[in-house]
Amino acid sequence: MTALWTANEAALATGGRAQGDWLVTGVSIDSRSLTPGDLFVALTDRRDGHDFVAQALTKGAAAALVSRIPDDVPIDAPLLIVDDVLAALRDLGRAGRARSRARVVAVTGSVGKTSTKEMLRVVLGGQGRVHAAEASLNNHWGVPLTLARLPREADFAVVEIGMNHPGEIAPLARLARPDIVVITSVAPAHLEAFDDIEGIAHEKASIIDGLEPGGTAVLNADLPVSPILMEKASVCGADVLRFGAGADCDFRLQQVTLRSDAAVVQAMARDTRILFKIGTAGRHQAMNALAVFATAAALGLDVAIAASDLGQWVPASGRGTRQRVSLDIVDERLSFDLIDDAFNANPASLSAALEVLAAAEPQDGLGRVARGRRIAVLGDMLELGEAEIALHRAIADDASLAGVALVHCVGPRMRALFEALPVRQRGEWHETAEALAARAHALVDAGDVVLVKGSKGSRVSLVVDALRKLGQAIPTSD
Repeated sequence: MTALWTANEAALATGGRAQGDWLVTGVSIDSRSLTPGDLFVALTDRRDGHDFVAQALTKGAAAALVSRIPDDVPIDAPLLIVDDVLAALRDLGRAGRARSRARVVAVTGSVGKTSTKEMLRVVLGGQGRVHAAEASLNNHWGVPLTLARLPREADFAVVEIGMNHPGEIAPLARLARPDIVVITSVAPAHLEAFDDIEGIAHEKASIIDGLEPGGTAVLNADLPVSPILMEKASVCGADVLRFGAGADCDFRLQQVTLRSDAAVVQAMARDTRILFKIGTAGRHQAMNALAVFATAAALGLDVAIAASDLGQWVPASGRGTRQRVSLDIVDERLSFDLIDDAFNANPASLSAALEVLAAAEPQDGLGRVARGRRIAVLGDMLELGEAEIALHRAIADDASLAGVALVHCVGPRMRALFEALPVRQRGEWHETAEALAARAHALVDAGDVVLVKGSKGSRVSLVVDALRKLGQAIPTSD
């Protein structure tokens, strides 16, 4: 396998001291998921990574990036010794970006950045060799890790950039030096760290600060704060491609037909009409797709091929994955559909998820209830600041809730929604996800469609696991 870094290259990139003449084929920050041949990076987070260096070397790490030699590691072990491990990882990422010929795309947004990144992985992979961030590696160590893993031979790289507080995005964007930046959306998320949504828009727009000269900003033109994004692009001298439903959009959404597990979309790509299918219901994913097509166009790729290749994309686990859970090993009809969207939540993404649920088609006449139901299991939305209770209560006014039979709620913030619902829609409210998960057997029946949505910290993924364990889960998204 081709070397990603040699000992000499890594030492030159970081200013560190290499012990041994090693080479690595990957970079890892987690000894549990390490692949033989990786460089293990001993970061300090909740635990000190130096405590796991010996384990990583035993599991096959070719070397370890450390600031000291742990007591349980041989003094002549293959190491790269630096003053500061995180700073060295940033240096390694900076060097990985500098030596690469790949065109780099950086993606941010309050909603949709991970899905858009994964769509780009599929679409760009159809027209070249693509490297993209794993999972949601989008923070102060995730971005440099993605760049440090960038293969020399890649044609494209997709970097996801997130934030929790002001001032986080611009330094990461400058590290990535993207040729194209994508801002999928700006919505009320992380409001506890910002005064208002305009503040969030300015932070998201700061990704343009890292754009390479002559680069392109792909921007959502449908937002109340879109003028903030456009102004930033103008100040930075970026070319702009707009996507949205407005008449002035370069990539314009015309019609979305939602099916139970897919969306058929008509759009205009500049002057060309395109028709494409997405492997999940949801208008928001159609918008993400337009951002992907705009990015493909900015890269000089064939948008028609991109639209065809997008059909291979399916949502990642916890981000709208749809499964059928069979309750009877003999009669396959006795099943319910589970929409797992338990990774993250804010008002915009929750509204999008409820629209997906509203488009789903339950099946009547199968279970004890005799009619299929749309059921929502909703966990707290976190980091919304002083307005959090009002924002939770406002969900009761979402138009998509009209067709939802029951809403089960988890957490103290979701109590506000539970009490605002009509009595006929109130299912169960529990303080914790563990308590509701214990009631999984009573929540669903054959023929139902169940959406589980909440911030990761609400732990509603426990409810997803409990529902899956009621039977045998069979993926239906593909």
